[in-house]
Amino acid sequence: MSILIADGGSTKCDWSLGYQGTEKRMLTQGISPYFLTESQIVELLTRELIPQIEGNTISKVFYYGTGCKSAVNRQIMKKAISAVFADADVLVDHDLMGAAHALCGHSKGIACILGTGSNSGYYDGKKIVKNSPGIGYVLGDEGSGAYLGKKVLQYFLYKTFDEDLLFRFNEKYKTTDDAVLDHVYKMPLPNRYLASFAAFLAENRGHYMIENIIEDGLNDFFFQHLYKYSESWKLPIHFVGGIAFGFQDVLKDLCDHYELELGNILRTPLDGLVKYHIE
Repeated sequence: MSILIADGGSTKCDWSLGYQGTEKRMLTQGISPYFLTESQIVELLTRELIPQIEGNTISKVFYYGTGCKSAVNRQIMKKAISAVFADADVLVDHDLMGAAHALCGHSKGIACILGTGSNSGYYDGKKIVKNSPGIGYVLGDEGSGAYLGKKVLQYFLYKTFDEDLLFRFNEKYKTTDDAVLDHVYKMPLPNRYLASFAAFLAENRGHYMIENIIEDGLNDFFFQHLYKYSESWKLPIHFVGGIAFGFQDVLKDLCDHYELELGNILRTPLDGLVKYHIE
């Protein structure tokens, strides 16, 4: 009997299949119950995940995903997973709990997600005790890929980029103002579209405009979220996600500036989740 552990983000979903001491890593596209119906999730899992399972019988599924703080969304995910793996015990929890398990294990700490979206919480070693409100990419998600990508597009659309950066942007994306606006306002999964432009920041480090976008965006996360926890000055601050991993030098500088203790930084929580549930 095999165990599945999943870290479900908006952009991609990482899976670990454990069987008799062996492990296989798998990838599917992102899953968010805010954007996908139960039947669409079933179809996605059947199309993308089942072929990678290769006939293994799944006995347990631990799924941690974006949008799963809501009881309604957790039920949508659980029913979808149970429809695909009818004989498995299924546990669904939100991505912040997954991050806390991966980053902190059974110790107290501040767990932060900086990926396509952003989130944070004070974890007491067993549960999330405090959580700064996650209000999504339109109103919040400070420091996330969507937040930073939105700034990149603003600089492009307002023609704030200097001539050199504007040339690099056009060479890379070959898009137009109208195409950008259509993607953001008319097409599905705009948060994923916005987050894709964070790659432009990573590829152009060193330019003062690029550094300003990164530093300002991550500083907004510190100010709007970490500043709200009194525990931030008593416990290590841990981070997980592609943005956190890619810009960890900026996170270190901000922690030093605010006199905070920087803890673990992981690209993905899956390693920590496997250790938490299996080892």
